[in-house]
Amino acid sequence: MRKPRVGFFLLAPATFRKIGEGTARGSYAQRKDAEARQMVETASASLEVIFPGIIYETDDARRAIREFVQAEVDCVLVSHLSWAHDFALNRFLRDMPPVPVLYAWRMRESVSLGDTHDEDEFCEYLCCGGLVGALEGSGDAARYARPMFEMASGTWPELLARLEHFANAARARAQLKESRVGLLASYNEIMWSTYVDPYSVFMRVGPELNFLSVAELCDQIAAVPEDEVRAKAEELSRRYPMRPEVDGEKFIASVRATMGMERQAAAHRSDLLVLNDVDSILFEKVGLRPGFYPTDESVKTVVVPEGDVGAGLAAYMLRLLAGGHVHFIEPFHVDLPSDTFEGGHAGPNDYTCPGGQTQIAPDVRFAKTKYRYAGAPFAWHVFPSGLHTMVHLSQHNDRFVMAVGLVESLPQQPHLATYCHGRFRPVGTTCRELFDRLMRIGVTQHYVLTAGDVTEAALDLGHLLGFECHRL
Repeated sequence: MRKPRVGFFLLAPATFRKIGEGTARGSYAQRKDAEARQMVETASASLEVIFPGIIYETDDARRAIREFVQAEVDCVLVSHLSWAHDFALNRFLRDMPPVPVLYAWRMRESVSLGDTHDEDEFCEYLCCGGLVGALEGSGDAARYARPMFEMASGTWPELLARLEHFANAARARAQLKESRVGLLASYNEIMWSTYVDPYSVFMRVGPELNFLSVAELCDQIAAVPEDEVRAKAEELSRRYPMRPEVDGEKFIASVRATMGMERQAAAHRSDLLVLNDVDSILFEKVGLRPGFYPTDESVKTVVVPEGDVGAGLAAYMLRLLAGGHVHFIEPFHVDLPSDTFEGGHAGPNDYTCPGGQTQIAPDVRFAKTKYRYAGAPFAWHVFPSGLHTMVHLSQHNDRFVMAVGLVESLPQQPHLATYCHGRFRPVGTTCRELFDRLMRIGVTQHYVLTAGDVTEAALDLGHLLGFECHRL
């Protein structure tokens, strides 16, 4: 995963440059060069910084815009190093193409000034004036009302932490615009609340939505070499315990179908594959739902079940933001005495996450059906313990709705057949309050999880994309 690419637009006035020359701490220009250099150096540990130099004049602003555009920055940090003439900022606000902007007032840890009749102290007084510039520039920003424009204030370590979340979201926004989603093969006709408008997905979220066919899936499954299928099945059976009731032929069929599905996604360059795994056509033609995604660590496509493009986009966003494993759940029920809920899902779910528990088990939900491989096995997974970010995404008419919160995944023994699952406790709220609020927002039953706290970046991304965002 590449670093977020951030342009630094740091403002200062040309009229101050020579003040303080020959003093103990050097001129204004020397002090600000050192300050800017320190900002760039500390930020470069986590960000790819594009720094065209301090912005003193209109020509500096023009050059910076050209460099930012050429570098295809994900976002721009705008900050006053002191008061500055605002003509350069106005040039940026008017001429910089649409891009996420974090407008930041950098506070000093402390300010201790002596008698400013002394030029060294006077120069330092001017250097401390970032608040003046930030307040002046805020009026300019309000006039332009640029989209994707956020504000922040704090010391440099605080601002850098804020910038890292913001830049992570901005990078994900840029990547979404270059992404592809494959829908295999249709929306879920028994879950209308999961429907989204394909045009809105492209216009407002970014990815292109392609409709894939079960017929092509069958061709891809048939084309997987037998020796590769059996080698993968042997690898899985060595790595994970297998329940005794697993049928060997159906195990091979499930592995083969999963490999075919993954190859179909790769053939279409799908970054996200949304599988309608409750579609009767899939079962009639394939005989099962593929149960072992991902079959290999080289598989980069995110796969989600039940034809839910909105939840799939949430899963893909979390992959972009966190870079790790993503799980798909629906909350099943609440246990009031423990204030916990169980949740999980049947169908494709990443079972390779360290810390979780996985075994090969029959998909009993379809075991008594007429389909060819009824009861074919899958990777039955219990999610790992620890703090997780939980995200929901769906569409209300003309807008997307995102809800973001934290849950604690608790130790759990596998017991819900057919479903990868876990037990969860909401962080900062109760189960009753959490689900009551979700119902009042108007959601679906689908949520995605990733380990750790990426709530700030997730909400930043939602705001950058113009979603209606809710912090749970």
